[in-house]
Amino acid sequence: MIKKIDHIVITVNDIDRCFLFYESLGFISKKNNGRYELFAGDFKINVHIRGAELSPHAQNIAVGSADICFEIDDDIHFFKEHLENIGIKIELGIVERMGAHGKIDSLYLYDPDGNLLEFFSYLHISPSCTL
Repeated sequence: MIKKIDHIVITVNDIDRCFLFYESLGFISKKNNGRYELFAGDFKINVHIRGAELSPHAQNIAVGSADICFEIDDDIHFFKEHLENIGIKIELGIVERMGAHGKIDSLYLYDPDGNLLEFFSYLHISPSCTL
Protein backbone atom coordinates (compact mmCIF):
# COMPACT_ATOMS: atom_id res chain seq x y z
CA MET A 1 0.00 0.00 0.00
CA ILE A 2 1.31 3.46 -0.86
CA LYS A 3 1.97 5.56 2.23
CA LYS A 4 3.19 9.01 1.13
CA ILE A 5 5.51 10.95 -1.15
CA ASP A 6 9.10 10.93 0.11
CA HIS A 7 10.64 13.25 -2.46
CA ILE A 8 10.10 14.87 -5.82
CA VAL A 9 12.57 16.12 -8.42
CA ILE A 10 12.68 19.51 -10.08
CA THR A 11 15.09 20.65 -12.78
CA VAL A 12 16.50 24.16 -12.59
CA ASN A 13 18.77 26.45 -14.57
CA ASP A 14 20.72 27.97 -11.64
CA ILE A 15 21.26 25.96 -8.46
CA ASP A 16 22.45 28.92 -6.38
CA ARG A 17 19.42 31.02 -7.31
CA CYS A 18 17.17 28.04 -6.59
CA PHE A 19 18.72 27.44 -3.16
CA LEU A 20 18.49 31.11 -2.14
CA PHE A 21 14.81 31.22 -3.07
CA TYR A 22 13.80 27.99 -1.33
CA GLU A 23 15.89 28.83 1.76
CA SER A 24 13.92 32.09 2.05
CA LEU A 25 10.78 29.92 2.26
CA GLY A 26 12.24 27.84 5.11
CA PHE A 27 13.80 24.91 3.24
CA ILE A 28 17.23 23.59 4.24
CA SER A 29 19.55 23.11 1.26
CA LYS A 30 22.29 20.52 1.00
CA LYS A 31 24.95 19.88 -1.62
CA ASN A 32 26.38 16.37 -1.34
CA ASN A 33 28.64 14.65 -3.88
CA GLY A 34 26.99 16.17 -6.94
CA ARG A 35 23.51 15.88 -5.45
CA TYR A 36 21.40 18.90 -4.58
CA GLU A 37 18.57 18.59 -2.07
CA LEU A 38 16.01 20.79 -0.34
CA PHE A 39 14.53 19.56 2.95
CA ALA A 40 11.34 20.61 4.73
CA GLY A 41 9.00 18.74 7.04
CA ASP A 42 9.28 15.02 6.36
CA PHE A 43 10.13 15.20 2.64
CA LYS A 44 12.75 16.53 0.29
CA ILE A 45 13.09 17.94 -3.18
CA ASN A 46 15.95 16.62 -5.28
CA VAL A 47 17.19 19.34 -7.58
CA HIS A 48 18.72 18.56 -10.96
CA ILE A 49 20.58 21.15 -13.00
CA ARG A 50 19.40 21.37 -16.62
CA GLY A 51 21.88 19.55 -18.84
CA ALA A 52 23.47 17.71 -15.90
CA GLU A 53 20.55 15.61 -14.67
CA LEU A 54 21.27 12.52 -12.60
CA SER A 55 20.20 9.18 -14.07
CA PRO A 56 17.66 7.84 -14.22
CA HIS A 57 15.54 10.91 -14.86
CA ALA A 58 12.23 11.83 -16.44
CA GLN A 59 11.98 11.28 -20.18
CA ASN A 60 10.68 14.78 -20.92
CA ILE A 61 12.71 17.14 -18.78
CA ALA A 62 11.42 20.71 -18.68
CA VAL A 63 12.55 23.50 -16.39
CA GLY A 64 9.55 25.20 -14.79
CA SER A 65 7.01 22.45 -15.43
CA ALA A 66 6.35 21.43 -11.81
CA ASP A 67 3.17 22.32 -9.92
CA ILE A 68 3.77 21.54 -6.24
CA CYS A 69 1.59 22.02 -3.19
CA PHE A 70 3.06 22.41 0.31
CA GLU A 71 1.20 22.32 3.62
CA ILE A 72 2.41 24.83 6.20
CA ASP A 73 1.90 24.50 9.95
CA ASP A 74 0.89 28.11 10.57
CA ASP A 75 -1.90 30.49 9.61
CA ILE A 76 -1.63 31.23 5.88
CA HIS A 77 -2.03 34.95 6.60
CA PHE A 78 1.21 34.97 8.62
CA PHE A 79 2.97 33.11 5.81
CA LYS A 80 1.66 35.61 3.24
CA GLU A 81 2.97 38.47 5.36
CA HIS A 82 6.39 36.76 5.54
CA LEU A 83 6.48 36.40 1.75
CA GLU A 84 5.57 40.05 1.27
CA ASN A 85 8.23 41.12 3.80
CA ILE A 86 10.97 39.28 1.90
CA GLY A 87 9.77 40.56 -1.48
CA ILE A 88 8.33 37.40 -2.99
CA LYS A 89 5.52 38.12 -5.45
CA ILE A 90 2.29 36.25 -4.75
CA GLU A 91 0.52 35.16 -7.92
CA LEU A 92 -2.87 34.34 -6.35
CA GLY A 93 -4.32 34.12 -2.90
CA ILE A 94 -5.45 33.71 -0.30
CA VAL A 95 -8.17 31.49 -1.80
CA GLU A 96 -10.19 28.57 -0.49
CA ARG A 97 -9.47 25.19 -2.08
CA MET A 98 -9.90 21.52 -1.23
CA GLY A 99 -6.96 19.56 0.13
CA ALA A 100 -6.60 15.84 0.77
CA HIS A 101 -8.33 16.27 4.16
CA GLY A 102 -10.83 19.05 3.51
CA LYS A 103 -11.00 22.80 3.02
CA ILE A 104 -7.74 24.70 2.84
CA ASP A 105 -6.62 28.31 2.48
CA SER A 106 -4.04 28.60 -0.30
CA LEU A 107 -1.75 31.06 -1.99
CA TYR A 108 0.28 30.60 -5.15
CA LEU A 109 3.64 31.86 -6.37
CA TYR A 110 6.33 30.99 -8.89
CA ASP A 111 9.88 29.95 -8.10
CA PRO A 112 12.78 31.44 -10.11
CA ASP A 113 12.43 28.72 -12.79
CA GLY A 114 8.67 29.14 -13.22
CA ASN A 115 7.48 26.19 -11.16
CA LEU A 116 4.08 26.90 -9.63
CA LEU A 117 4.13 26.57 -5.84
CA GLU A 118 0.99 26.40 -3.75
CA PHE A 119 1.22 26.86 0.01
CA PHE A 120 -1.76 26.06 2.18
CA SER A 121 -2.97 25.64 5.72
CA TYR A 122 -5.85 23.75 7.23
CA LEU A 123 -5.86 26.38 9.98
CA HIS A 124 -8.72 28.77 9.41
CA ILE A 125 -7.77 31.66 11.67
CA SER A 126 -9.12 35.09 10.93
CA PRO A 127 -6.34 37.56 10.10
CA SER A 128 -7.76 39.91 12.73
CA CYS A 129 -7.15 37.34 15.50
CA THR A 130 -4.10 37.68 17.70
CA LEU A 131 -2.39 34.59 18.98
